[in-house]
Amino acid sequence: MRHVPPLPEQPVAVFDSGVGGLTVLHELLVSLPTEDYVYLGDTARLPYGDRTQEELRTFAVEIADHLLEAGAKLLVVACNSASAAAIDTLERHLEARRLEIDVIGVIRPATQLAVTGSRNGRIGLLATPATVASGAYERAVRAADPHVHLESVACGDLASIIEAGSPFEDSVLELVRGYCAPLRAAQVDEVILGCTHYPLIAPMLQRIVGRGVTLVTSGAGVARSVERALAARDLLNAQADEGDYRFQCTGDVESFRALGTGFLQMPLGDVVHVELAAAVTA
Repeated sequence: MRHVPPLPEQPVAVFDSGVGGLTVLHELLVSLPTEDYVYLGDTARLPYGDRTQEELRTFAVEIADHLLEAGAKLLVVACNSASAAAIDTLERHLEARRLEIDVIGVIRPATQLAVTGSRNGRIGLLATPATVASGAYERAVRAADPHVHLESVACGDLASIIEAGSPFEDSVLELVRGYCAPLRAAQVDEVILGCTHYPLIAPMLQRIVGRGVTLVTSGAGVARSVERALAARDLLNAQADEGDYRFQCTGDVESFRALGTGFLQMPLGDVVHVELAAAVTA
């Protein structure tokens, strides 16, 4: 069957393990307002940070196929753990299907911002255990500048705490202080927030690491990468009005909507529950 190339009117698809990727979608909505978007939160299988690399690759391919069936013209992997494990796998999968679809993760854009912005060549990373274990940020930093030192800290349960909606208790503050201690000791001047949940506690993190340290999130870099990728394929949506955005999740719809509004900082509206084959058995 002959493949039909995507059209500018088709949506950009964004997926994450939960609501954290809505911080990336927020930046896309602001930077590329005329695009249509579909967002999928795989809340039935979160947290991704404790999953194996093979599990994450399986989930990513499954979600990608689902979003391609929904007409996606570009895929944004808004989850650091999935980006670390599955970007190469997704690119090979799309090539095997002979699809002219770009895949953009969150690791390279954030790394480029941090390396460019660092004055002393010492960068910190706060991320999930799966992301740190993958070594993806270390490889990205070496590729950008082999003389930059990366101090990585695995934050075991922080994403789950934020996802649960109670990230501002005293116990969480002490937990975050412990995670930031190695970064302060290493005297980093840039800290990559290597999980899309972490921007929600950016004020807490900034107070702990100090005002001389820049917190780097992936949203702005991802938006620039998406714009360049769409422009290169003549897929930018030229409509005059604001685009549409819609949401899907594999878990509880009401929980997703309640928590997601704070992450997106815009109304979510309807959220559609979807069941993916592996999600049912996970």
